[in-house]
Amino acid sequence: MTMNFVVTKSSSLEFVLPSKPTPAGELPLTSTDKPRLILPITSFKVFERPIHEPAQTIRRALSQALVYYYPLAGRLAVRTGCDVHIACTGEGVAFASATASCSLQDVRFLHAPPAIPLVELALRYGGERLSMSSPLLMMQVTEFACGGYAVAVTWNHGIADACGLAQFMQAVGELACGLPSPTVVPIRHDESLPDMPQLVSVIARRSLGFEFTHADYAYTDVTIPWSFINRVKGEFQSHAGVESSCTTFEVVTAIWQCRTRAINAKPNVPAPLMFAVNVRKHVGSKDGYYGNCLYSQLVEARTDEVANGDIVDVVRWIKDTKGKIGESLRVSEDEMELSDEVIATLCGGYNMLSVSSWSGIGLDAVNFGGGWPARVVPNMERTVVPSCFPCLPCSWNENGGHGGANVVAFCVTEDHIEQFHSELEKLR
Repeated sequence: MTMNFVVTKSSSLEFVLPSKPTPAGELPLTSTDKPRLILPITSFKVFERPIHEPAQTIRRALSQALVYYYPLAGRLAVRTGCDVHIACTGEGVAFASATASCSLQDVRFLHAPPAIPLVELALRYGGERLSMSSPLLMMQVTEFACGGYAVAVTWNHGIADACGLAQFMQAVGELACGLPSPTVVPIRHDESLPDMPQLVSVIARRSLGFEFTHADYAYTDVTIPWSFINRVKGEFQSHAGVESSCTTFEVVTAIWQCRTRAINAKPNVPAPLMFAVNVRKHVGSKDGYYGNCLYSQLVEARTDEVANGDIVDVVRWIKDTKGKIGESLRVSEDEMELSDEVIATLCGGYNMLSVSSWSGIGLDAVNFGGGWPARVVPNMERTVVPSCFPCLPCSWNENGGHGGANVVAFCVTEDHIEQFHSELEKLR
């Protein structure tokens, strides 16, 4: 239930420019960037410890950081006969500051059910499509009555992946703390990167012009308890032998089974799982590269197998698919073997699930002077497919501990949210 807490914009929307002159020109987008240009993502970072004038401090550091990350201050552009590219125009990123009439404890550090609608704490693009003239990044800093604050960054996913955003925000933090320059030298265009096959591109080509559109999915914010995670890890090892183990990500992603049960899918139809993999180490990207460097792995299964299978088997499917990433990167888009039935399901079908882990990529290593965030929360302005973010860093809970792995999901409709929560409650 939403309480009567008020968020007041304390400044009008402005555009923060680089603090010094920056290079002009154009930068190309990669095969990994282009399929994600339609997708805005928001990262909320919640800071419990106060700093002096957080909005002003962060705004100033943001302006300094844009000198090094100047492509983010540009816009998308298209020249006749050319692909979409980044025009380094220096027009700036959108920024706003706000105050909230409550403490972070009052809103449970943005845990569900939300005591303040997340939309009030972030700038959003609005509309079904991103405009070419839209800023590539927007930021809102909201100060709470307790002295804590939240930093919401909304960005065009085609410009950077979550790992790249984390690198940028770490740079803003370092400059806010007084460093003369970021410790990582940023690179937006790495000419040595190979063209990587993209599942989204294959779907678009095979589905004859299909376009992803927004669908309303209920917001889920839960913690998967360590008791369940450790139990499944133990069962996996006993089945697979002492030499084998599974990760927390693989176990938590297996809530794919809870979701498949909850939606009452038809029997014996595709229920594919698609998860994003950071492939920087696999393709040898240069240190400091902050563009998209992702590959989407696909676990092909059918509804009966997922809903009724042993949880250890579900985890094994995920683990085995992860282990094939090197092999998958050597397969061209034309060589990807996907049935028409699976393609149809991936085209915004309700039976599929898209997963993206934000663990271990640096989103929790941002410090503006008062320490690391108490919580990191993803949000999506447009949900084009059922989506899930497992293993979020900084899994704060109201009991003051880390009772498990935090998951935020937009993966079921309101018709199925109660059953989904019921299935998740069984994970003990």
